Amino acid sequence: MSGERENGEVMVKMDSTESRWVFNRDEDDDVDGDSRSRVSYDSEEEGEDDVAERQRLLRTGPRIDSFDVEALEIPGAPRHEYEDFTLGRKLLLALQTLGVVFGDVGTSPLYTFDIIFNKSPISGEEDVLGALSLVLYTLILIPLVKYVLVVLWANDDGEGGTFALYSLICRHAKASLLPNQLPSDARISIFRLKVPSPELERSLKIKENLETSWILKKLLLILVLFGTSMVIADGVVTPAMSVMSAVNGLKVGISPVEQDEVVMISVAFLIVLFSVQRFGTSKVGLAVGPALLIWFCSLGGIGIFNLIKYDSTALRAFNPVHIYYYFKRNSTQAWISLGGCLLCVTGSEAMFADLCYFSVRSVQLTFMFLVLPCLLLGYLGQGAFLMKNQECSDQVFFHSIPSETFWAVVVIANIAALIASRAMITATFSCIKQSIALGCFPRLKIIHTSRKFMGQIYIPVINWCLLIFCLMFVATFESINEIGNAYGIAELGVMMVTTILVTIVMLLIWQINIIIVLSFLAFFLGLELVFFSSVLWSVVDGSWVLLVFSAVLFMIMYIWNYGSKLKYETEVKQKLSMDLLLKLGCNLGTIRAPGIGLVYNELVKGVPAIFGHFLTTLPAIHSMIIFVCIKYVPVPVVPQSERFLFRRVCPKSYHMFRCIARYGYKDVRKENHQTFEQLLIESLEKFIRREAQERSLESDEDRDTESEEDVAFSRLLVAPNGSVYSLGVPLLAGFSCPERPKEEVSTSNQVEPTVVDQSVADAGQSLERELSFIHKAKESGVVYLLGHGDIRARKDSWFFKKLVINYFYAFLRKNCRRGTANLSVPHTNLMQVGMTYMV
Repeated sequence: MSGERENGEVMVKMDSTESRWVFNRDEDDDVDGDSRSRVSYDSEEEGEDDVAERQRLLRTGPRIDSFDVEALEIPGAPRHEYEDFTLGRKLLLALQTLGVVFGDVGTSPLYTFDIIFNKSPISGEEDVLGALSLVLYTLILIPLVKYVLVVLWANDDGEGGTFALYSLICRHAKASLLPNQLPSDARISIFRLKVPSPELERSLKIKENLETSWILKKLLLILVLFGTSMVIADGVVTPAMSVMSAVNGLKVGISPVEQDEVVMISVAFLIVLFSVQRFGTSKVGLAVGPALLIWFCSLGGIGIFNLIKYDSTALRAFNPVHIYYYFKRNSTQAWISLGGCLLCVTGSEAMFADLCYFSVRSVQLTFMFLVLPCLLLGYLGQGAFLMKNQECSDQVFFHSIPSETFWAVVVIANIAALIASRAMITATFSCIKQSIALGCFPRLKIIHTSRKFMGQIYIPVINWCLLIFCLMFVATFESINEIGNAYGIAELGVMMVTTILVTIVMLLIWQINIIIVLSFLAFFLGLELVFFSSVLWSVVDGSWVLLVFSAVLFMIMYIWNYGSKLKYETEVKQKLSMDLLLKLGCNLGTIRAPGIGLVYNELVKGVPAIFGHFLTTLPAIHSMIIFVCIKYVPVPVVPQSERFLFRRVCPKSYHMFRCIARYGYKDVRKENHQTFEQLLIESLEKFIRREAQERSLESDEDRDTESEEDVAFSRLLVAPNGSVYSLGVPLLAGFSCPERPKEEVSTSNQVEPTVVDQSVADAGQSLERELSFIHKAKESGVVYLLGHGDIRARKDSWFFKKLVINYFYAFLRKNCRRGTANLSVPHTNLMQVGMTYMV
């Protein structure tokens, strides 16, 4: 190892992948807050100074974690990286893309013109041209320009949807209301999007406002919860609308069929649809992918046939002037018909939310070269048919099918409708899983239906709840016209939220020209508000039911987030002080029995108050204590190599550690308790070995400095991993050479060889003793110590707060999935203690 001195600084050359630490005595230089520490264990005030005259450590290169040591790669551990697919696998994925992503938007021709001309009856060919032109440009502007060309690029590492946008914003600005963020979260390798640069004052200003304004954080959360409630409501109305519109084709082919029979058949189809959801996306998507490919080809083929047979002048609808004439002739009715026109873009949000493991480029190419041309041809064909058959404004699609292929197309249409419904249900599952991981929805059982692709999930409770509400919707309204009004409100609610969130992403993360951002916001939000004003006009026709349903969902999510935030803040305030633990001594005032105790808690810093209950309630406590915090960070996936963070709590003789196990909202926690224990213990051993290595290297360099300069600094500093270092030398964190030749040690130090050998031997023996202690504790058994912390409102609290906390939030906690179920811990290895916090 070689060193060099420049301007009063001592620098140590290290591996290029490691951080370099620089000792600096200049009081005027700026120092990152994480670089200053005081002598303590597991200190929360790492940036505080308690001495008047300080010496500082500057660091160049990548920042180390706040715990300094990350879990290294563990052989055999499950990983979430994607394999390189063969050509055959890529074709299969492309086929699944049709079934998963484009099902909803592909079935809109079944009902769009029916709803439009139900609101605004046809009075001439010009009305058909105007409505057709309105549909074509709506289809081009919203799904193509807004979603495919812009919104899809705002994905969170391949994950789409409202909460993916929210996590993206929270990752670049501390906009989350839950105060459990750590500086170490920002150093996960998956944080790869550009952060606001100092050159762009606008981006930094927005970041600062989001981080410091409680009101902006609250408004952002309310906006996200509103959009999420609309997505879930969309999961109710989409199956009802798609299936009923497809079954309506039977009324055209078989005249005796009545509406009641259509409703009964639709109910049967919906029950089958929700029953097969448990088989997963890959199995169902692969099965229905070819059917949807046939559907799009049929749609385009029927459109071309109708253009040739009836009236090719329908192509004039590409001239937007016909929209102006349409509104000029039918101002009020044309405005009301906008709600029906909007239905041609249903599924645009599902296309974004269902992005899953499909690449943005593949979705874009599939939409532009297959989906969009077929949709345009389908609508043009229906327009050409209507120009010659104006009396057939009801069931336009089925009337326009050539008689020779009628029944084949009806069958394909019903299959496509079921596929469309599945796409929205899948999007609902994905959205709810993200909201659960980010603390905005009660915990539910989530089943991962694919061993290869982690984005494919199934939530039984949500699936059957959606089925019940969907059947109630169909049985109550019985008409696609009334269901269409509710459909429009749900779609527009999500679209407007997405527009606002993408605008924030543009300003904060993409940092593009402000004129482009304002143009995007003004154009698309203005367009969506115009559509929204139209569908609100029809709210009394049935849309109010969906609004009530969305309001209930919003309240559930908001109350859960509010209660979780209060609970976490209270636990932070009531945590045990380090002084108390130090006074109790290494036995913690009780008997230390052999074994490892994993104390689960939600705190990322400090010792939870529930641990005091364990000390006073249990007759003995385990010889080794590890405080485990399962933390979800605002990224889709945390690499296995960065999963665990360790740190000592109290001196070494206490045998107490803190571990934070970090998961992304897309991560799959499939490991059983034995696998988790093995990963955790192996990572802990790596942490201890690296800590001992750092101490040994630091000790060697300390002797070098003393002999060469005859200078010794008595002040010590605790690095982020809890190791004690001398301020007189650089910190050798992560030095990659754990073993040094014996002769090199003896020649580089002006100290007696026997003294050096003795210190090295003592350090090695200390390391072996601690590792042996861990192995013996592991052999004695691992016990999970879980504390159930409930909250109750104080007697002097407002009535509304008492109602929300003591009844609504308590009801949700009582009926949500318990933490023990998520951990998959056997009851024989489990101890639980209850504790109530007054908030």
